[in-house]
Amino acid sequence: MFGSKFKRWLAGTAALSCLMGIVPTVDAASADKLPFDDIAGSFAKESIIRLYNKQLLSGTSARTFSPKQAVTRAEFITILDRVLGITPVQSAISPFKDLSANAWYYGAVTAAVQVGLVDGTSAHTFEPSKPVTRQEAAIMLIRAFKQSGVSGDTSYYADADKIASWADAAVGAALELNLMAGDANGNFKPANGMTRQEIAAVIDRALQDDDWSAALAKKPNTARIQLGWQYGQTTAQFEQSVKQAGVNTMSPRWFFFDPAGVVASNADQSLVTWANKNNKQIWAMVGNRSNQEVTHQNLSNVTYRTKVVNQLAAYVQNYGLKGLNIDFENVAPEDRSYMTAFISELSAKVHKLGAVVSVCVSPDLGSDWTEGFDYAALGASADYIVMMAYDEHWSTSPLAGSVASMPYVNHAVDTLLDVVPASKVILALPYYNRDWTTNKNGTVTATELTLIEQNQTVKQRKLLPEWNASVQQYTVSYQLNGLKHQIWLEDGRSLAAKYKAAMDRNLAGMAYWYMGGASADIYTSLGNAERFYGLNFN
Repeated sequence: MFGSKFKRWLAGTAALSCLMGIVPTVDAASADKLPFDDIAGSFAKESIIRLYNKQLLSGTSARTFSPKQAVTRAEFITILDRVLGITPVQSAISPFKDLSANAWYYGAVTAAVQVGLVDGTSAHTFEPSKPVTRQEAAIMLIRAFKQSGVSGDTSYYADADKIASWADAAVGAALELNLMAGDANGNFKPANGMTRQEIAAVIDRALQDDDWSAALAKKPNTARIQLGWQYGQTTAQFEQSVKQAGVNTMSPRWFFFDPAGVVASNADQSLVTWANKNNKQIWAMVGNRSNQEVTHQNLSNVTYRTKVVNQLAAYVQNYGLKGLNIDFENVAPEDRSYMTAFISELSAKVHKLGAVVSVCVSPDLGSDWTEGFDYAALGASADYIVMMAYDEHWSTSPLAGSVASMPYVNHAVDTLLDVVPASKVILALPYYNRDWTTNKNGTVTATELTLIEQNQTVKQRKLLPEWNASVQQYTVSYQLNGLKHQIWLEDGRSLAAKYKAAMDRNLAGMAYWYMGGASADIYTSLGNAERFYGLNFN
């Protein structure tokens, strides 16, 4: 999917050298010589050498490793990121107030928080310079290698009563997996800090597992559909956004219903040429301008419907399109059977041309807005159903709230999966948001924001995001002209959680409304989600 973003990154700055140094090229001629002058007596000597040769650890200087030096929380999570192939994220939304965007570890910590590898020490603090304790390290290790299902008995340890309740399961799993053990007296010493040699030993033990090493060597899935819609962009801008985001399927807004079975076209041959050159597919969007009357006319009248189907098939053939994306809104409930017939006839026609049909649907909340869509019937004819899991609180909603909370997304997807196989479902995520204003009379109004604009608001107003675990989003609020403003943020962490939901259900892919709406860090975050959630250590 996101190509080079998954290549294992190597630290090369002076800031990082305090942890791992500048990773040098291993000279075969000196392979029999220890890489550091201070590890000969270390119990972890062989582990240090192996990790050095794998370019996962280096020294605190050219010839010293400082094996007994303490490792901080930021340093340890940076090492784990490197082991897992997770790329640092320079997120516009900082997860903790004590993380400076200019700090060398900011990107590594942020990336780890976004995929659930590590938590803060409180709601607003991470304490990056604090030595990582043994029980903290156990939790991070078990999360990193996805072994939370492993159980172990910590009563083995003489100081078991000192292990925090929140760490007990992880400490037990680490013991069961032989990743971490106690001292000669049978103590685990959960609150003790870990040294560089201890960290080297633990990481090396994990990498000795052939299955785990094979999992880490496996490349991310590049076959998953990554669809990006065009909106408010020129062709050149759309191309640039698609290239930056790394999506593989483009959906330009080209075809629209007009009266009497006419399909207006805004097709651009130059985009087809660019897509072919850059190995991208085009599934051109077919819209109805949200016009219920024209939609009813073209779907219910057999002559007009056939005319529409033939025109769309001709566009597919003439432009060499790989597919069509049907995005109809405001379809009348009484047109349900006509909508099903249209998709069935269109699919049969374009399948003969080697193209696919995808249909956009909204979450079924029992309202007339979705009654025009028969999920099961559409799923039987179309190649893909795109669940647009957003607009939970729409632009004129009477209540302020999230555009796409995690419970809303889960319900939307699971309802669809009841009647459509996961191999046909694409989950669409929002690259937009809303700033909600509570007026003096208690009513709310909303201003739509791109994620770029959202980030600018947070930065300019120096807002402190607070994570809401129930919706899986950060929230912020502020006062302007005596009125309260609220935003349920969409960032790399919230979008990664939604991405995980798709991967957990083995969906066919993802879609994004819309290209140009996201800040560049989002693409790195989603690349990390694809990487980490795709790792299988079982």
